[in-house]
Amino acid sequence: MLIGSCLTLLGPSYGQTADTRQASEQRSDAPSHIDHRQPMTDLLALMSGKCTTLKIAGRDYACKAVAYAHTESGRISFAVALEDPADDGHVVSFSGENGKRFDDNSYELPVDRMLLNSKHRPKVHGLPVPSEEASTGVCRQFGNFAARKVSSVTCTATDSRGQKYELLFVSDGSPIGVRRVRQSAASSNDLFK
Repeated sequence: MLIGSCLTLLGPSYGQTADTRQASEQRSDAPSHIDHRQPMTDLLALMSGKCTTLKIAGRDYACKAVAYAHTESGRISFAVALEDPADDGHVVSFSGENGKRFDDNSYELPVDRMLLNSKHRPKVHGLPVPSEEASTGVCRQFGNFAARKVSSVTCTATDSRGQKYELLFVSDGSPIGVRRVRQSAASSNDLFK
């Protein structure tokens, strides 16, 4: 169950090759100013805990899983699998670039898009392709990723249609599970150094 949620969190970029990316690039539902490339996920960190707040477009949800995903292009997402009885594929991701680590215990990611996934989305290699909504917001992670200890993640964003998204995730104290999916160049803001 958790592995399935993680693959859904990653979307089609997990295991996608240059030859298969082209099909997913032909989506027309995303705003025209968003880059439609689907870079490969190179690192995934699963966090154990509870979403004390999870609001999507004014509706409250619980969460099944929360993950930090890093792609080879440097895009970061805090992805949340929702506990939604009507949709077992309901996932939202707060996504952005150029996050900043202020010290070993705090990281901030400017959010420029929301990735919205559901069981009704088109699939590539059996995984749903999320719709993308241009957004503004921020995620803040507290705790030391390199030591595998995250205490909390907060995210807020508003998309171009005025829909609001809010997350407050609190760790249960368990070490985060980190998977390097593929080797990539280290960045200056690598949270695991």
